[in-house]
Amino acid sequence: MQINTFLRTKLLCFFVWATLTSTLHAEQQQKIVSVNGTVTRISGLPIANASVQLKGTNYGSICNADGKFEFKAPVGNYTLEISYVGFKTYQTPIKLTEKDNPSLRINLQESEIGLNEVNVEGKNKTQELKESNFSVNAIHAKDFQNTTANLSQLLDQTSGVRVRQSGGLGSNMNFSINGLSGSAIKYFIDGVPLESMGGVMTLNNIPVNLVERVEVYKGVVPIAFGADAMGGVVNLVTNNAHNNYVDASFSTGSFATQQAAVTAQYTDVNTGFIVKTNGFLNYSKNNYIMKDVEVYDASLNKYTLQDHPRFHDQFFSAMGMVEAGFVNKKWADVFLVGGSYSRQNNDIQNGTTQNILYGNAERKEEAYHASIKYKKNDLFTEGLQVDFLASHSTNKFSVLDTAFRLYSWDGSYTVTNRAEISGGAKSIRKYDRPTTTARAHISYKLSDQHAFSLNYQLNHFSNEMYDALNITDASKDQVTKQILGIAYQQSLINNRLSNTFFTKYYGIRLKTAMNSADSYYNDYMAGDVANANGTESNWGYGLASRYKITENIGVKASYEYTYRLQEPEEILGNGFSVMPNFDLKPESSRNYNMGFYIANNGQEHRIFFEGSGFIRNAQNYIQGVFREALGMTQYQNTASVNIKGVEGEARYTYKQLLNVNLNASYQHAINTTVTDGNKEVTHGYKLPNRPWVFGNMAANIGKNDLLGKDTRIQFGYSFQYIHWFYLTWANFGNADNKSAIPSQYLHNMLLSYSFKDAKYNVSFECKNLTDNLSYDNYKLQKPGRSFFLKLRLFLKQ
Repeated sequence: MQINTFLRTKLLCFFVWATLTSTLHAEQQQKIVSVNGTVTRISGLPIANASVQLKGTNYGSICNADGKFEFKAPVGNYTLEISYVGFKTYQTPIKLTEKDNPSLRINLQESEIGLNEVNVEGKNKTQELKESNFSVNAIHAKDFQNTTANLSQLLDQTSGVRVRQSGGLGSNMNFSINGLSGSAIKYFIDGVPLESMGGVMTLNNIPVNLVERVEVYKGVVPIAFGADAMGGVVNLVTNNAHNNYVDASFSTGSFATQQAAVTAQYTDVNTGFIVKTNGFLNYSKNNYIMKDVEVYDASLNKYTLQDHPRFHDQFFSAMGMVEAGFVNKKWADVFLVGGSYSRQNNDIQNGTTQNILYGNAERKEEAYHASIKYKKNDLFTEGLQVDFLASHSTNKFSVLDTAFRLYSWDGSYTVTNRAEISGGAKSIRKYDRPTTTARAHISYKLSDQHAFSLNYQLNHFSNEMYDALNITDASKDQVTKQILGIAYQQSLINNRLSNTFFTKYYGIRLKTAMNSADSYYNDYMAGDVANANGTESNWGYGLASRYKITENIGVKASYEYTYRLQEPEEILGNGFSVMPNFDLKPESSRNYNMGFYIANNGQEHRIFFEGSGFIRNAQNYIQGVFREALGMTQYQNTASVNIKGVEGEARYTYKQLLNVNLNASYQHAINTTVTDGNKEVTHGYKLPNRPWVFGNMAANIGKNDLLGKDTRIQFGYSFQYIHWFYLTWANFGNADNKSAIPSQYLHNMLLSYSFKDAKYNVSFECKNLTDNLSYDNYKLQKPGRSFFLKLRLFLKQ
């Protein structure tokens, strides 16, 4: 394989950059040594996120999930200070020399001081991520654990992110980061691909209590994820501290909504044996009022605008997972074997638009998942780390389309000669999609300044479809993806300058054998099945850099030429709302990010500012195109797209009393498609049906011990603004007659009360307080005002 001239030029620039920064470091190198150790409780359990600092300096670190820390500092005499909420601050003299400094082990004693009297300096993991090379948002989920929010609602309050749902709880979701959406975004839980666990494991199903932190990588993605994530990655991080706890919650509210979640962990300190379990259950009728929908009025003999509840949108989902193994052993830092079961049943109320209405169609799904994880630092030699994952899931779902009826929003219907979804014969489509995933990540720290890493990931999807009422309508398909990543990391000028250079290989193989004599989409399906079989491969590359002007002020930039491989559903369809397209090609994009951050981590006042700009030049952009004749969507390589934007975020915290967060995003996406040398008629026009200006504000005020010892009462308010936008091309037609989604103003309020040192928690929440109309894709109405009550129990050792 020959490398083209452009690629050779980019690689040459990378090596020149690496050489210059290495030379600069050699000229400015100081006598720097490493300080490392472990922080634990008296019982021996590690303490995650403890602050470790050389008093009076900017040298320090935050303990990881295993209580371990490591940082660099010049030789000399210092006072080592370690602090964590609920524990007495530890101080001891320490002398750093050019010789080997011993690894430290410190036990912290629990403090009797109230929570509101403890002040901790230092940076937690979310702050460290925001100051890394990559453009990344990090959200500490602890701040939202007394709300009824799921993860999609939590992320919708983040800068640069838009989450669009077609309705209430469990409805279809479209997630976008910096203007790229759909399958351009990949999802992980503790680095494990979420899709490998079955279709029930989605962001709009998972409650916020099941995670500790959410990481959102924008555009440029580290190779460790092994993902063809052209738009970015969302990584859900669970509680990886090896302590014992139980976190259980139950909520109930409007639209007959009930949600329950539990996560628990037990660790035997002496043997290292660990058991982790978590699960959730969601149910809702989703019978919220649809406002101003067209319904035939027989008395007036015409259609009028009326308000009616949704009558066929019941949703149920459940998941249970258990992992068991060992931690902190000589042969493994982490060894876990796990399994899960998930199930989902949901009525299908409408198609792509709310004018396409169903009254009997259903979708049912269940999945089994098994996995094995292994991780070891300093394997065979110091600095060598190995992280291995293997998983397999069976995911079965069916779509029932057996009613010959045409429904109206008042629940009435007329008998027809065609099925609701397909417009043809009755069908019960059954799908079996087993998925196998394997990932190996190897990294080697050559020195404190240089490290190398390699990541390989294999994803194999099988798809077997048949119609229980029409056995001639069937297919057997396989999609295999392989992604290889190689990276080199630099840490120079006393860690003020950090660079990561990487390259990635993307390979996909499709094998399909559709046998359909009378498939309802046969006349509309794109692509010849016989010619769809084959293999395609591509290479990408990129870099990410960060420079610290001071300890709390930094700038960063990143670039990536990347690919996004086709997803099985995009090629094969989903049986009820998405048609197959065997002509789909991979997307590609050149992603640019540049930004800055300013932090002030004081004892009482903490301030953080972050701003960034981005450019996305996407080619062969895969976009869902609505097929009006069938009321279904088909994914196509519709366009080349240029997306530019800016976003910013500001946070202020005063002690544990006040927290304010404000963010805003602007995105400008235009069509740049040229076919056979000819510009499309919409060339240079802004893409329709997508928000381009939006922002969020959240404020929380709370007080400890106001209603008694070890209590906390807190009030929260959040506001979301989405500027109006056209559903169709803005440059076509009469502006007075074009359909548009109006500007939206959404207000939410929360009141929570905790007692017995947060062991017992109760909260009351109101969403869409002013009952404003809110919309999403194709002007689908979302729920109006709703109320929820949540009870939560948190027990820990």
